[in-house]
Amino acid sequence: MDIFSIRAPNSDSEYNDYINFRWSTLRKPLGMSKESTVDEREHNSHHLIGLINKDIVACGRLHFNTNKQAQIRYMSVDQSIKRRGYGSKILSELERLAKLNNAEEIILNAREAVKEFYLVNGYVEIAPFKSVTGITHTTMNKLL
Repeated sequence: MDIFSIRAPNSDSEYNDYINFRWSTLRKPLGMSKESTVDEREHNSHHLIGLINKDIVACGRLHFNTNKQAQIRYMSVDQSIKRRGYGSKILSELERLAKLNNAEEIILNAREAVKEFYLVNGYVEIAPFKSVTGITHTTMNKLL
């Protein structure tokens, strides 16, 4: 039986594997560079990986826009294991980290294909969002 666990990357090598997973699941299919997967908030963020055994199969990142507003970015679950609850587990842990750091709200920009996932998890639609990916997104939020 496979065991799913969540934690932060714990070495430079594992962090690089995490960035590669983000790129391969989110940006590579769009023909975007690996560099497009990182931004200026990378080193001031909480990074989570979901592992089955030792393989990264899910991820998400949390950073703070203000003292009270956190933002989730780069959520992804390997296509082969979607709809098994792993995304919800990563999301719950990111929300827990936001609360632990006194956030009152979480925002995110959801691709249309996963908007329903966030609605089911208590997020509400705020407005359309123009993403650098060219894919339609919706800004959503959840009060904590």
